[in-house]
Amino acid sequence: MDQKRKLAVPLVCHGHSRPVVDLFYSPVTPDGFFLISASKDSSPMLRNGETGDWIGTFEGHKGAVWSCCLDTNALRAASGSADFSAKLWDALTGDELHSFEHKHIVRACAFSVDTHMLLTGGVEKVLRIFDLNRPDAPPREVDNSPGSIRTVAWLHSDQTILSSCTDIGGVRLWDVRSGKIVQTLETKSPVTSAEVSQDGRYITTADGSSVKFWDANHFGLVRTCDMPCNVESASLEPKHGNKFIAGGEDMWIRLFDFHSGEEIACNKGHHGPVHCVRFSPGGESYASGSEDGTIRIWQTVSHDDGEAVQANGSSAKVKVTVDEVTRKIDGFNLSKDKKIDEKEEATDL
Repeated sequence: MDQKRKLAVPLVCHGHSRPVVDLFYSPVTPDGFFLISASKDSSPMLRNGETGDWIGTFEGHKGAVWSCCLDTNALRAASGSADFSAKLWDALTGDELHSFEHKHIVRACAFSVDTHMLLTGGVEKVLRIFDLNRPDAPPREVDNSPGSIRTVAWLHSDQTILSSCTDIGGVRLWDVRSGKIVQTLETKSPVTSAEVSQDGRYITTADGSSVKFWDANHFGLVRTCDMPCNVESASLEPKHGNKFIAGGEDMWIRLFDFHSGEEIACNKGHHGPVHCVRFSPGGESYASGSEDGTIRIWQTVSHDDGEAVQANGSSAKVKVTVDEVTRKIDGFNLSKDKKIDEKEEATDL
């Protein structure tokens, strides 16, 4: 119980006018690390990943944004939307670099590790791979998904693609060269969240009221943890792999011990179901996005005596100076005080 008392009050990030449905942290870059959020308000937002401070808003989608990501260097962002498009953005200026048109809602997008490709999936049941060096070229299409695509990810140094479906259980692993499914990780319920661990060892999935961990190389089920409610998202602590978080319909974000499955902490504060949870790249903090339109950044209890944990939930060695953040956001040309009230309501599909 002592650990629960140590948990700091979260940083609350306002700005979205509709539910927050996806979150993505960049790796640590020379300018620190960054957090991008997708919302049904049609406007993805970029923040300082350590402080939660708003950097800019990507303006251009005309429907709910379901998915967002940053490339390895946090220089470009991508987003997938109900307006039948995926967009590529300059994360330094906020400019739209390219819009990739689809025939239906785009639910998921992911940059390849080498940052040269963008993967998308959605209601069309088609995986598309766009070459970012030739953005006008037709994408490569892999079109045997058994259902509407909910999540996508790359693994095995961009040789394998992972996808899950909105309406049927399981995670499918596709060989990029052949375009064929090489393995299916079986689950009873549809997988609403699938994350490849930072070291490439584990795939963390949330389905129904369980969180599962799979061996990302041999595809065996490593561990199943039953949750007290239906969970929509789960994330494994990236540095030591000894904790994980889960959030879902009961509005709480729970922190668990990976090995024992024991609950370490239960964080309350959101006023609606939690749609997404993600650990920061160093594991010092984690973010949650909710139906209530807010993002909350929580400090992780640190067991490392030699590591100073700041009040804002960051470890001293990845402290981002004001100058560095200014260098990153200088020139981001989007207006912070846009009148959200005057915007047309985003398509909520």
